[in-house]
Amino acid sequence: MTELQEQLAALRRRMARTLDECAEKYEKPRLTGLSRSLAAAREAEQYDDAALDLDGFDAPRSSSEDRFHVEEWMPGEEVETALGKHYETETFYARHRRHGNADIGALADLPENLLETLSDGAVRGVPPHEWAFLDTETTGLAGGTGTCAFLVGVGRITPEGFRVRQFFMRDYGEEASSLDALTRFLEPFRVLITYNGRSFDQPLLETRYRMNRARPPFERFVHFDLLYGARRLWKLRFDSCRLVDLENRILGVERHGDAPGALIPYLYFEYLRTQEIARLVPVFHHNATDILTLACLTAIVPLAFHDPSNAPARHGAEMAALARWLREAGDLDQARTLFRRAINAKLRDDLLFRTMWDLAALERKLECDAAALEIWNDLAACKNPFRVKAHEELAKYFEHTAKDYVRALASTRAALVFDDSAELRKREQRLMRRMESAAPKPGRKKSGRAKKVRQA
Repeated sequence: MTELQEQLAALRRRMARTLDECAEKYEKPRLTGLSRSLAAAREAEQYDDAALDLDGFDAPRSSSEDRFHVEEWMPGEEVETALGKHYETETFYARHRRHGNADIGALADLPENLLETLSDGAVRGVPPHEWAFLDTETTGLAGGTGTCAFLVGVGRITPEGFRVRQFFMRDYGEEASSLDALTRFLEPFRVLITYNGRSFDQPLLETRYRMNRARPPFERFVHFDLLYGARRLWKLRFDSCRLVDLENRILGVERHGDAPGALIPYLYFEYLRTQEIARLVPVFHHNATDILTLACLTAIVPLAFHDPSNAPARHGAEMAALARWLREAGDLDQARTLFRRAINAKLRDDLLFRTMWDLAALERKLECDAAALEIWNDLAACKNPFRVKAHEELAKYFEHTAKDYVRALASTRAALVFDDSAELRKREQRLMRRMESAAPKPGRKKSGRAKKVRQA
């Protein structure tokens, strides 16, 4: 029990710090009372048994004068549908603003065929104002029928800038109304853009629609999940392709006053119990920022695959990733060009050797043997994971193409120094037999002359 109390205390202190950051960001007088109560809780640095309700995960309570409901705090409106009521709010990012190094105004000028290549032709001729950027905040990450999307955000590109509409259910009874409004809001759009939404957001929402005996609106959409393109472009450069990590590393955005993802379900449950919306302000901010980041990355990732030769890829790892994609797509000449650009750029050693190996294989496939031999010789001359394979490829070339068994045997024995395998031993023995059979036998030359004399 003591360990659980310590964990809960640490969690609440973390939540307090998060809300204080949010208070600094939004600078609203209504946070004053809440900040005082949180400061007092943090000052204590611990919770005694009387203040801790383990059954209800009871956080330090503020006085009644410090409690504010969503209608009093969040700019928005209560929306009534045929299925009940819910709350909606909208965040607007003007076109003159920037999100890190991304120009928000440039989103409206994205070409209609931007998503065509990366979607394998599924998205063709759809203007940006018909793209819906969707993200959800849920009561858990496990999915299943017990998980709800209490906040659904939809971003859209407009001539004035970027807008994010958020559909919020103030309690579970408002889910049907919120989903009904979401369906009607999505009617003007033709493309649904998410980040891992194909595996998580869309299936979860479809389940919630069916649980409320409503038809999901996603069948008519072309679903473009940016996660797959982002991984393809950046998996060689970054260890993590989480949206928030790419936001920081690619767009240069540093978040402040944001709610950690692991805390979001807890914050919502606390809101349901206390109806204090201030606890959820960082979640609204988190959701809107995720959607804006998704839109800005959509302007970067598909463009790289739409025109790889002119892609704004300055990092060697990005060039190597594009080259691999082009090779898989069958554009071997352009893949070779990008592989060479990647090698000439700054690559860490492991990726450099892998890229050299890929380029050598491509040169061999394009029947540019001289270029392939040059790379294999470079790989064979230094310590790297492809050293033995490079010796093997040299041995194969000299044995089967050049018919130079001496050099083939030399390459095989060089490989045996680093990897004494049964396969290499078999190659060595085969080459030795071939050299013996190709060597002139004693007396063969003399018998040849005698044959010529007899014929004369």
